[in-house]
Amino acid sequence: MLIANAVADTKESLLARLAEARRQTDRLFELVDPSARYDRPIPERHRIIFYRGHLEAFDWNLFQPRLRGLKVFDSKLDQLFAFGIDPVDGGLPTDQPSDWPAEPQVEAYANRIRAELDESLAEATFRDWSGDESPVVLSNVAIEHRLMHAETLAYMLHQLPLGKMRRESQVPVSSPAPLKPGVVVIPGGAAALGLPHDEEAFGWDNEFEANQVDVPTFAIDKYKVTNGQYLEFLRAGGYSDRSLWTEADWDWIQREQITHPVFWAPSGAVWNLRSMFEELPLPLDWPVYVSQAEASAYARWAGRRLPTEAEWHRACYGTRTSDDREFPWGDDSPGPEHGYFDFERWDPWPVNAFPQAASAFGVEGMLANGWEWTSSVFEPFAGFRPFPFYPGYSANFFDGKHFVMKGGSTRTAQSMLRRSFRNWFQPHYQYVYAGFRCARG
Repeated sequence: MLIANAVADTKESLLARLAEARRQTDRLFELVDPSARYDRPIPERHRIIFYRGHLEAFDWNLFQPRLRGLKVFDSKLDQLFAFGIDPVDGGLPTDQPSDWPAEPQVEAYANRIRAELDESLAEATFRDWSGDESPVVLSNVAIEHRLMHAETLAYMLHQLPLGKMRRESQVPVSSPAPLKPGVVVIPGGAAALGLPHDEEAFGWDNEFEANQVDVPTFAIDKYKVTNGQYLEFLRAGGYSDRSLWTEADWDWIQREQITHPVFWAPSGAVWNLRSMFEELPLPLDWPVYVSQAEASAYARWAGRRLPTEAEWHRACYGTRTSDDREFPWGDDSPGPEHGYFDFERWDPWPVNAFPQAASAFGVEGMLANGWEWTSSVFEPFAGFRPFPFYPGYSANFFDGKHFVMKGGSTRTAQSMLRRSFRNWFQPHYQYVYAGFRCARG
């Protein structure tokens, strides 16, 4: 009886989390003006309508073969909406709005999937599932996949013209003390990366296996690089100085005529920031959001470099003893004294606004105010085993063309603020909510 109750409680909590994740993505689609639902705000991504079908199709393709009684009813749409895209080497999608099903058809498809899944999930126990995969793991995959798209959709909609979105209010931020940038020396020690396979905690396949990396003493910025600091780089001619860019990055800068961060907009002699719902004077103490290529060029200009994944991890979670913390500030879950978490804000806040969130070494703002680029190519840890039910989730991106990001943004779900979580993007992708800080040996 105790075991049965435990299983029921686990299922109940997972279904509640799935419902909340759905609420977050439903909320985003409701922000979009009907005239924009077939728009493509970011050239490298699908049109908005794809994601309306994809989120439900992903859940259906994951659960349907494993839940008794669920029958395929539209295999063409199951395939059409199965996977997103991540084009490399400049190849961009060329489809037209007319290539996609009409919105009523997509809505009917998505609503039917949700209704059939909800009925089946409510009736089934975890013992009723077929296949070798753990229902707990599969449920977490569905939940976190949707939550990842809640962030992806946010920065996609961020690129829509302001008139094509319904505006939402957000928590205001108070002005902290004047910013005094500094550098923190991190003593050498071990960085405990990854998760052990025998641990019950959920993780994506690239988070395994647990491993330790010895990190020599290094120095890292106390705060993320701000808009104000990056503005100095821009005004110093950083985007026209060939010596600051790798060959591939310089080719991209020239080909695409990149002259400033994608979230910035010139306004006469000054710069504005395109925030989620308005354009405002550039907040100089907010973190700058840029691509990995832009972050690397700034670091070279400053006589520094980007930290490695292991260095970032040690600065964030490490201590002077052998034990890593769960979060920078300790083992307590994120609270209001540590920042705005779990979709509490749309836009970032000043980099020094939450000193209580500092790591053991005094590095501030390492979670939830923007992902942070590292210099580490996205690669598997020793002992990596792809998910048998989703073999390409990570393995397809072990191509030397993606770089690790750590931390989290204002639109990152709290479950993915765990210290083992790894994000990754191509170095020329400007649209993600990602900043950086510099390091030096």
